[in-house]
Amino acid sequence: MPLSHRGTHLPLVVVSLLLCALLCPMYADASEGPDTSAEVARLYEEASAATMRYEEGRRAAKAQRAKVRKLGRLLKKERHAVDVLHGDLGRMASAQYRSGGGLSQTAQLLLADSPEELMRGQRLMWQADLAVTNAVTKTQRAAARLADAKRTADRAKRTLDRRNAGLTKLKRGIESKLESAQWTLQGEADRSVAAGRCRGAVRLDQPRTGSTRAWMTPVKTYELSAGFDSAGSRWSHRHTGQDFAVGIGAPVRAVGAGRVVSVSCAGGFGIEVVVSHKGGYYTQYAHLAAVTVDQGDRVRPGEWLGQAGTTGNSTGPHLHFEVRLTPYLGSGVDPVKWLDERGVRV
Repeated sequence: MPLSHRGTHLPLVVVSLLLCALLCPMYADASEGPDTSAEVARLYEEASAATMRYEEGRRAAKAQRAKVRKLGRLLKKERHAVDVLHGDLGRMASAQYRSGGGLSQTAQLLLADSPEELMRGQRLMWQADLAVTNAVTKTQRAAARLADAKRTADRAKRTLDRRNAGLTKLKRGIESKLESAQWTLQGEADRSVAAGRCRGAVRLDQPRTGSTRAWMTPVKTYELSAGFDSAGSRWSHRHTGQDFAVGIGAPVRAVGAGRVVSVSCAGGFGIEVVVSHKGGYYTQYAHLAAVTVDQGDRVRPGEWLGQAGTTGNSTGPHLHFEVRLTPYLGSGVDPVKWLDERGVRV
């Protein structure tokens, strides 16, 4: 049976929705991932603070262990000195006995060839005996003080070791949570890229840097990996930027003041941001897991543009950073040299 004329027309509201789906900008609701982005940013800060406390504790424990070892060596030396002095006293007593020390002083005087010489020898022996006795007492007191100091240092060391064990557990717990949140964030980013639906900017609370520098590195802590103009099987020609190896979710910041000219999530660069700067230069930040800016935003040096990831043609978490003469691929210059000319060493 042929369809009626009425049945061949879609309702106007359905047509409108289809047209919007085809023609409207392909951006996902920014609410898809801000919680994960914020969680990763928070855990990064906590991990950094925990690592700092752990390193401080580790250095303090190392210094305390060195102090305990030093006190141990000094105590051993003092105790050896006490043993030596006790030996001296024993030898003096033996010598006194062999020279008549077993006789009374009256008998020694009667039997002596020279009473004056005997008395002089006795005085010297008494003085030596007194000196050694005083030395033994002083050395014993020094050894006792060192023993007390070593016990105190040992207690401090044990306290530091317990504190560091707690910090190690805390640090590992934060790192475990961070790793889980990182891959959740990356999963969200991969799904948005695969669907061609770039998420909007996630507005994160950014730390106050207080820096007055006009230029800086695009990430704070990193290791350099693939460099500009290097060859490799991953690129159709040569590498067009400088790669910074960082973790997923690491804050990516503007190297200088400028304006965001594009935010996109398609192609080999995955989620990327391009910023224009004075002097006709452009910087690109690619393979992101999230962005914190929108096209047209003005940014200052160090302001977060997004969070690092491994979207697009990427073999692992890193930031691909380019400096270009135009907003487009193929106009790149050496980013390391360009930053160096602006007083930034990478």
